Amino acid sequence: MSKTISRRSIFTASASLPLLSIVAAGQQRRDYEVTVTNLTRGQRFTPILVATHIEGYNLFRLGEPASSQLRTLAEEGNTGPLVALLSSMTDVIGEVVSSPAPPPLDRLTAPGKSITLTVHGGGRFDRISVAAMLIPTNDGFFAVDAAVLPQSPATITVFAPAYDAGTERNDELCASIPGPGFVECATPSNPSGNGGGAQVGQGEGYVHIHAGMHGVGNMSASMRDWRNPVARVTIRRTS
Repeated sequence: MSKTISRRSIFTASASLPLLSIVAAGQQRRDYEVTVTNLTRGQRFTPILVATHIEGYNLFRLGEPASSQLRTLAEEGNTGPLVALLSSMTDVIGEVVSSPAPPPLDRLTAPGKSITLTVHGGGRFDRISVAAMLIPTNDGFFAVDAAVLPQSPATITVFAPAYDAGTERNDELCASIPGPGFVECATPSNPSGNGGGAQVGQGEGYVHIHAGMHGVGNMSASMRDWRNPVARVTIRRTS
């Protein structure tokens, strides 16, 4: 096993989409703080994507195939392709932001920790979606899909389950799960316990509620498994 993370890497640049949609449409801009708290005991969250958008847009639909961009987020923790897709949808998207990627490793959201991002919406861009990969999983992610933004200075809280993108078989092997610092993956030649990034495919073919970790590969179910929800997402309108 390689000592470094392979081509499927979570180390991607942070991104933000300018407010061209809101400004061009003459919409009144509103500011929101989005705080994501990791409720699991043994999973970390990769860079977190937050987008404001119009009613009727969804990052995914349960029971239907994931987009290639969502697949990249769910398998690699890489928000870049989904940010690029959303940035082209100026009639749908208000703003897109993505939290910074490692290094340092504390940019990953560890169990019990929180991260806060600021995003802008307003007018017809009155929905918000949030998503990030869970590591170590093959293609697991949490998401809030098209929640309604507060219409007055207020705070709402949404609890998010873990989803399976259905794009990769859940073999739970170090070789096919990207990310740093998995104790189950540590060997004399890989003392840091870095995962790999092999794309094993053979998924279910549709997005569904994740069934958790079962210890079928290298990963310890007693350490890594969870019960939903896995994330608390607090959305506060600040202006």
